[in-house]
Amino acid sequence: MGRKDPQLGLVQLTDRAYGYMQKDEGLGWSNAGLIAGKDEALLIDTLFDLPLTRKMLDAIASRVGKPIRRVVNTHHNGDHFWGNQLISDAEIIAHRMFRSEMMKMTPEVSQAVKTAPPDTPTVALLQEALAPFDFSGIELTPPTLVFDKHLTLYIDDREVELIHVGPAHTSTDVIVFFPEEKVLYAGDIIFRLCTPIGWEGTFHHWTLALDRIVELGPTMIVPGHGPLCGLEGAIEMREYLQYVYKEARVCFEREMTEKEAARRIDLGPYAEWTEPERLIFNVARAYREFRGEPHDQPVDFFEMAEVMAEIKRSLCAREMQ
Repeated sequence: MGRKDPQLGLVQLTDRAYGYMQKDEGLGWSNAGLIAGKDEALLIDTLFDLPLTRKMLDAIASRVGKPIRRVVNTHHNGDHFWGNQLISDAEIIAHRMFRSEMMKMTPEVSQAVKTAPPDTPTVALLQEALAPFDFSGIELTPPTLVFDKHLTLYIDDREVELIHVGPAHTSTDVIVFFPEEKVLYAGDIIFRLCTPIGWEGTFHHWTLALDRIVELGPTMIVPGHGPLCGLEGAIEMREYLQYVYKEARVCFEREMTEKEAARRIDLGPYAEWTEPERLIFNVARAYREFRGEPHDQPVDFFEMAEVMAEIKRSLCAREMQ
């Protein structure tokens, strides 16, 4: 699980496939991708704000020079689609539930958090994470083409497979596979060397999504967050989820609270992944499953962030000892 200096910006993966990679600096620093044909290009995801998306589009224009005719949004979290308006003349493709789910968090809410008085550790933590982003001027731009389970696109005469694998990280998770060049865009099904956050879905479905990626056998994967990887990224993510689920079960059976469990679980090799305090999200998801609650039961992000702030303070104090 060693780290290497990541490749950043627009990275050419094969003759036609690219990744647009951002350094993992926490919440919102997502990756995107591009598949180029002779006369057009397919973009996989936009970014968290308009300045970042413009920077990416400028890099694509200068290096690839193909007009973006189609966009695939891998899921409805803002860091994967809030830049859509900058390419609104393209056909935007996503899962059928995307339009209803995208209103769960809006740019206006994020902007309000940025400007709120930092009078609690939770608000201070969120403001620190959101500080690099500019949410002004964002107009939510939904998909114009939706699908349910599977959709095949063509770039020239080459197939690109869109596969709905949710509810896993979210209800709308889509992976994009370019089989001819064995490149896969995983969205947030894979967080590479960084602690994942789960929203709507279950550990079981997320594991099945990772199994599907392994079965497809890509040689290169663009994860939703973190550096480029091969199949090891899917395998490590699957092992992380299985580990947390098992440890959370032990805590649940001992009648620990979610917060107690998040403090008690020894992350072992995963402790070096960025933002280990996100563990509380995954423990809370496991507890919902153990209680038999619906997979799409709403998650109180601000409540989870409060616990994250507590755990982060505890981890920082431990490091200073």
